[in-house]
Amino acid sequence: MTEQQTVQLFKCLADTTRVQLIKALSDGPKYVELLSQLLEKTPSTVSFHLKKLEEAGLVTAAKEQYYTVYRLNSELLSRSVLTLLLGDRTQLDAQAQKEQQYRENVLKNLFEYGKLKTIPVQRKKRRIVLEKLAENFEKGVRYPEKQVNLILADFHDDFCTLRREMIAEGIMAREKGEYWLREDGEA
Repeated sequence: MTEQQTVQLFKCLADTTRVQLIKALSDGPKYVELLSQLLEKTPSTVSFHLKKLEEAGLVTAAKEQYYTVYRLNSELLSRSVLTLLLGDRTQLDAQAQKEQQYRENVLKNLFEYGKLKTIPVQRKKRRIVLEKLAENFEKGVRYPEKQVNLILADFHDDFCTLRREMIAEGIMAREKGEYWLREDGEA
């Protein structure tokens, strides 16, 4: 189910009459005239709302003799709200794979022989480079400024900019001349 279909589904459920129709159909298939009697609504109103439910995939319609009989789509209704909101895991996996491939391409294009060719101007690319450089520091270890400079100088001559950018991006923290990798959630 696409994100747009999920939005349409939730919009459809935001109507009292439609919720009443779902409740009425929960104990079995029914036709428009019967539903209009049960809900005390006009057949045209019931038909209108059934059409909306059908468009959202919540009910199915089938011709039986002279009537159009409506049934709940139990497969869709049995899904949890969380499953509907998270969507198809394969879509999420594909997105993660694209992001990983983008990351690898950025690193491949900006690093040559282990050295950073240039500090990227584009923020997203710069963040990727800084995260890669952060792998050279250990979590929980406090480094003096000179040591940070030496580590970063191995990758690019402008180690001062790299150090400042790592602070600005929240990758590292600084206090009294000491630098360390930030823990998740550290302010």
